[in-house]
Amino acid sequence: MIYALILVIAYLLGSIPSGLMIGKTFYGKDIREHGSGNLGGTNTFRTLGVKAGLVVTIMDILKGTAAALLPLLFNVEPKMFMLVAGIFAVIGHMYPLFANFKGGKAVATSGGVLLGYDPLLFLILLGVFFLGLYVSKYVSLSSMIAALIAFTYTLFTGDIPLIIVVGVLAFFVIYRHRANIVRIRNKTEPKIKWL
Repeated sequence: MIYALILVIAYLLGSIPSGLMIGKTFYGKDIREHGSGNLGGTNTFRTLGVKAGLVVTIMDILKGTAAALLPLLFNVEPKMFMLVAGIFAVIGHMYPLFANFKGGKAVATSGGVLLGYDPLLFLILLGVFFLGLYVSKYVSLSSMIAALIAFTYTLFTGDIPLIIVVGVLAFFVIYRHRANIVRIRNKTEPKIKWL
């Protein structure tokens, strides 16, 4: 019963629509009606600016971290259950109960899960993401590169649950960016201008 409770809480944590909350509360805007229509940090940056984008991104990361740490709060073993709870938070972020099941693209919340489970991997991926962003100016491409690097990294850890879960998270990230892949090919994907 406690396992099921943790998974439900993790999903509900993931379902918190950070972008929608910040946009409506402080800017009087529903970001789903602007830019890409996405609820994630990238569209928040584009629609509401840097300050709001940073807040939403951090909130989305912390959703994943909080979910991954839930099993520790409830003294649940094994450690791999942190990753399972994390996946439920990511599903909640992509298909949020509180926003008509239309959410973000899984990047920040997936990162938050890894922050809770393996902080070193999170820091490596943060560096990879910003390096990719500096070179390409594409947030979407940088996110997908980070996802692939994350999966590659796990192959050398010997941590089978981590390999499987990061593989699933990387799939989520790439699948949710399939429209971006088309736009990158067509050279119509927006580039950032602040880096």
